[in-house]
Amino acid sequence: MRMILIAGGWSTERAVSLSGAVGIGEALKRLGHEVRQLDPALEFERIVPLAAEADFAFLNLHGAPGEDGLIQAMLEEAGCPYQGGGPKASFLALNKAAAKAVYERHGLRTPAWRLYTDVDGASRELSGLSLPVFVKPNAGGSSVGMSMVERTEEFGPALDKVFALGEAALVETCVPGLELTCAVLGGRPLPVIMIRPRPGSAFFDYANKYDADGAEEICPAPVDGKIAAEVQAMSLAAHKALGIDGYSRSDFMIDAGGHAHILETNTLPGMTATSLLPRAARVAGMDFDALVAELIRLGLEAHAARAAKAGK
Repeated sequence: MRMILIAGGWSTERAVSLSGAVGIGEALKRLGHEVRQLDPALEFERIVPLAAEADFAFLNLHGAPGEDGLIQAMLEEAGCPYQGGGPKASFLALNKAAAKAVYERHGLRTPAWRLYTDVDGASRELSGLSLPVFVKPNAGGSSVGMSMVERTEEFGPALDKVFALGEAALVETCVPGLELTCAVLGGRPLPVIMIRPRPGSAFFDYANKYDADGAEEICPAPVDGKIAAEVQAMSLAAHKALGIDGYSRSDFMIDAGGHAHILETNTLPGMTATSLLPRAARVAGMDFDALVAELIRLGLEAHAARAAKAGK
């Protein structure tokens, strides 16, 4: 097939996007596809024309544009299939506050939270939430701009760090315990992964995620079967509640009582050599090329379903 591999963009996660695109491009070529890479930051005006001529668009974007649903909407306008969630699901999942509102509506346990904005008259007081809290960009990823606040005087600077990125801030009560993550692929959850940040790290930050000597990621996670089952069930429930197609990956904290708390859901999980989705897929018996092929299959299936629905 004639493929356009869309990666790069202008979010704070641009470097991660481009890094993952290298391996994806190689896999697409091994699978026999013709690949043309496209960077929205450099060729935005070419997206619709190229998509109209392509058989499939493989997305490896993080943040906006990409995970916000904009590129997906443009691809649908061009009639081009793509993998992953559609515009609405992508927008809801990227916006952490909106996603948490959806979780709560569907009975999914999530840490107490509040959205802070940098507008005149908006409160900058930490009210209704107990320290420690995490302060992070509401629509960002890869832990860019994220802070753990343990003292009241640290709260204002943590908000300013997020506001400097042009973002609203999602403030979330810290749930001490184990960190787990679980991907959903084709309507079924993959093996759960346990994340152990490297010594001296307060949380799973950017360096833990992408440095060669970063966090220890253990799959399958060495946890009680009931905990693993709950995390898998909640991952699938979040995937469905947000209306995501194909695949996703949700992150969790497990409290002292063994209860899972969902933090967020990613609609375009990382695809670098150190990313979590490919690791879980390998444990499930699927190598990287097979994973890429399955994502294409699922994308074509979702495209056909959208076309059938539009034809009604």
